[in-house]
Amino acid sequence: MLAVLKTGGKQYAVQEQDTILVERIAGDVGASVALREVLLVKDGAQVTLGTPVINGALVEAEITAQPRATKIMVVKFRRRKHYRKQMGHRQNLTELTIRAIRGSAEMHG
Repeated sequence: MLAVLKTGGKQYAVQEQDTILVERIAGDVGASVALREVLLVKDGAQVTLGTPVINGALVEAEITAQPRATKIMVVKFRRRKHYRKQMGHRQNLTELTIRAIRGSAEMHG
């Protein structure tokens, strides 16, 4: 079973037991989260496409870590103005392990 879900402004194609890195989701390591913005569910040859989301569908995941991304350097520079500014940024992330994909009731009926 395959699902396309949306979280943090990005879309992810996932299957059960996949591990993905997404934008930070509040919760402790080991906690379970339900992602309800499911855009597509594919079960064998049957494909259900949402408009834009599938009502009643959800992806159950477990938070396995709350890491931070590698640092990127942001540089601002104005030529001939004696202006230089350098900053670093580390994005907060959440590592999720997909436990179950549940389609909507009308998908099975």
